[in-house]
Amino acid sequence: MGKYTKQDIIRMVEEEDVEFIRLQFTDTFGTLKNIAITSSQLLKALDNQCMFDASYIEGFVRMEESEMYLCPDLDTFVTFPWRPQQGKVARVICDIYRPDGTPFEGDGRQVLKRVMEEAARAGYRFDAGPECEFFLFHTDEEGRPTTITHEKAGYFDIGPMDLGENARRDMVLTLEDMGYEIESSHHEAAPAQHEIDFKYDQALKTADNIMTFKLAVKTIAKRHGMFASFMPKPKQGMNGSGMHVNMSLSKDGKNIFHDPAGELGLSPEAYYFIGGIMKHIKGMALITNPLVNSYKRLVPGFEAPIHIAWSSFSRTSLIRVPHSRGESTRIELRCPDPSANPYLVLAICLAAGLDGIQNKIVPPPQVTGDVFDMQCREMGEKKANLLPADLGEAIACFKEESFIREVLGKHISEKFIEEKEAEWASYCAQVSQWEIASYLYKI
Repeated sequence: MGKYTKQDIIRMVEEEDVEFIRLQFTDTFGTLKNIAITSSQLLKALDNQCMFDASYIEGFVRMEESEMYLCPDLDTFVTFPWRPQQGKVARVICDIYRPDGTPFEGDGRQVLKRVMEEAARAGYRFDAGPECEFFLFHTDEEGRPTTITHEKAGYFDIGPMDLGENARRDMVLTLEDMGYEIESSHHEAAPAQHEIDFKYDQALKTADNIMTFKLAVKTIAKRHGMFASFMPKPKQGMNGSGMHVNMSLSKDGKNIFHDPAGELGLSPEAYYFIGGIMKHIKGMALITNPLVNSYKRLVPGFEAPIHIAWSSFSRTSLIRVPHSRGESTRIELRCPDPSANPYLVLAICLAAGLDGIQNKIVPPPQVTGDVFDMQCREMGEKKANLLPADLGEAIACFKEESFIREVLGKHISEKFIEEKEAEWASYCAQVSQWEIASYLYKI
């Protein structure tokens, strides 16, 4: 049973003096969109009668089939605390449907719901918790974003060295006003880099929370005269920003990854889940790391994973099993970055893990040292043991991965290939400053 009814929404809008309601949705590639309505149109929206032209949305449909309906998920209603106290602004996240009442196959939220329903039929509940990193940069005199920062703070540093401390505190307080349970926040390893962690939850709610989190962080940063960037690698020579995903499965209210009698306290299902992700991860990379820039983060020496390996010891492996056991037993996938569509990321992680369980895919032995320091011969360092090195390779791996394409569906798979091939071709055609500096005077 849902948290809110239509009557609850109408009552809250009236009692809180909400004047505008944003009907939010996420496009295929993970960009948050919305249509704003006034409170006078609320009943129409709650009756799923709000139509929009989807032909202008990235990855959606052509002009001749552009009419779509926004169907609000009532439980996602929240009032924005940063808007005026009179004539407030609220939002509700929507699913997208075709005029005939069928779910739109290009809606990533619907993809995640479908995979979660398949898991539920097997008795599983899928929970996830992200670790979202971002940078706080200065803006120029016209308010445009830069990659400039004057701070030199590092991991866990505090103010006054951490120049973003006040902004980060306001972000946490704002998110708490919106119902988030914030577990921790801190300065990350690179100058101007930050992380805010919120509570683990059911996967659909987590994906919704990630999208709202990014909006809130950017909004509060702007109020502090800064720009919040979730770009994976905005600056050369320092760590990029990841979106590590912690995952667990429960059945009958119990975490099935935990087994006190199992090796490392893990159940067979936990190992199979790891095995499924490792089997499919090369084909998943286009979704978990969807930009040209994503692969500038996935390079040696900056804490991001390169090798397809797992460990309960090393924080540098692709998949890590944190030490907590019991109901806190979880599997952490460390390659995703915050440019990814979280609905699609969680959908393919769950599907790959379930494939591992259903087919009893046993992962290779864990690595016990620092993956980055291991010799090539110890890793058996072949291309098969490495994540894709760039977007072009990720596209090729995705084309070969029929299982992941089937999970996403034909529409999303084809749109991703089309869009990302164009992005890769455009990037490859660029003549960079590095090339000019390296070759112009020599030739």
